[in-house]
Amino acid sequence: MKIEPIHNILGSNTLKGLCAILLLHSSSLMAQEKPFVETDKELDRIETYQQELVKYVTEFIADGYSERARLGWNSDYSSQDALVRSVEPNRRRWSEVIKPPVLRKTGPLTRKPYQVDGVIGEWISLPLGGIKAEGFLAFPEDASSDNPTPLVIALHGIGSAPETPFEDGKSYHAYAKALLDAGFAVFAPLNMRSVERRNGVERLTRLAAMSLPGIELARLQHILDIILVDPKIDPERVGAWGVSLGGMATMFWMPLEPRIKVGVISAWFNHRISKMVIPDSRVSSFAPTEEHAFFNGWLTEFSDDDVISLICPRPVLIQHGKKDGIAYYPQVVDEFERASVHYERLDISDQFQLDLHEGGHEAVVKSGVDFLKNWLQD
Repeated sequence: MKIEPIHNILGSNTLKGLCAILLLHSSSLMAQEKPFVETDKELDRIETYQQELVKYVTEFIADGYSERARLGWNSDYSSQDALVRSVEPNRRRWSEVIKPPVLRKTGPLTRKPYQVDGVIGEWISLPLGGIKAEGFLAFPEDASSDNPTPLVIALHGIGSAPETPFEDGKSYHAYAKALLDAGFAVFAPLNMRSVERRNGVERLTRLAAMSLPGIELARLQHILDIILVDPKIDPERVGAWGVSLGGMATMFWMPLEPRIKVGVISAWFNHRISKMVIPDSRVSSFAPTEEHAFFNGWLTEFSDDDVISLICPRPVLIQHGKKDGIAYYPQVVDEFERASVHYERLDISDQFQLDLHEGGHEAVVKSGVDFLKNWLQD
């Protein structure tokens, strides 16, 4: 087949016109692609806009919190059952902040002998589809089906592992060993530990309408389903004790897991708006590096004192060191006093306590063990 030259098909004048149009369009595109140059005027404009946004959202969170809480909570203190029932709508909304996914067991629990710093126990693992629930389980020497023991869930924080609560370090002081010595079984679950890894996973979970604390709660719940059937454990006497990010887990999970009857929250409880929103040189900030610690909807109505009302009337001990930079301790005291109201109005003030100690970012073994013994041991 003979191919005609394009100028024979279109004609020379038409071809010249098309070329002119293409050249004009090309020049227009080149003009549009001119590199953006930041000027002082443009920089001032965009910084002003940023300041407007930060001020707007900060004022919404901080200044509007009291009114949102007034409208969002309808707590009934006429009895303990009445309080639990009255905050059920808030509990459902709290679940929407934590967003635990639906996981299913896809295989049997496996047990392997495991030893941590002289403590002999088991490493247990439960498949849940594409992920596993894992951790270290240890029993006191006298635990038996004839003498079932209470269980404490020992929750580690950033930079730590399930083994850390058994080791005598500066933050944990081997509190898990002390619990064993006091007659408790201890389960220390494996949770994600580093800032960088939590940041990366949390970004993905937001796209999937989940959260990393929600996933880790669901993992724990599935493994509790199995280990609480063990005749050596009394399923009605279960506590949780977490340090730092483990303290977050204790406070976040107890509202959604009623099998946990008692909690010890070490190095986490805070005046949450001050911690998360308002810059303060006296308080270390999660921003800009710890993106994982920011959860959608958290401060719509769930400052720490309000989250405690989702745990009440179950006993809770708060531990905070005056030298702990995670919070400014007078603000922790103020938040504790606000949270205390939930227990005071039910005439059970002894079930909510604060150990304000002279140390730093750490657990206090004696007060924690004593509190758990008081509420979990016969």
